Amino acid sequence: MTAPQATGPQETGPKETAHECARAWAALTAAHARVSAQLTTALQKSSGLTITDFEILLRLGAGTHQATAPATAPGPATGQRIGDLTGAIRLSQPALSRAVARLADRGWLTRSGSPADARCVLITLTPAGRDVLEAATAVHASVISGTLLGKLSPAEQELLTRVLDRVAGG
Repeated sequence: MTAPQATGPQETGPKETAHECARAWAALTAAHARVSAQLTTALQKSSGLTITDFEILLRLGAGTHQATAPATAPGPATGQRIGDLTGAIRLSQPALSRAVARLADRGWLTRSGSPADARCVLITLTPAGRDVLEAATAVHASVISGTLLGKLSPAEQELLTRVLDRVAGG
């Protein structure tokens, strides 16, 4: 006679469930703190970027409405609305506006009005911003690989990505 096979999660009591939740949370926050600390140091040292700066440039670089022409080119203004970044960048609107202003002051992006909506500010990555983003992306990949993904098998990397995507998606 063989033992029955488990078909789902084992039932546990409230004490065990609370313990597992605490363990999972502690592991997640410890991993985040370790990776974030190393990423912060590497980005600051290599390009003078904060993690938030990198995230803003990354979102702008990946944007489907991103301008490819210099900001001085004639024609309608293009770019991403600053409000579109609010959901992806976990900052208040005023803090995000200040971060965007700092990046613009460094020449890495431009801000312009929208011809369709005078209340809207459009943000465009400049060629210098693309160069900084390209260099920072290589640093980011190296840190993430060395501190996180390099410690996992390819199957674990795929599982981690699927689980985090599911959690992030709500």
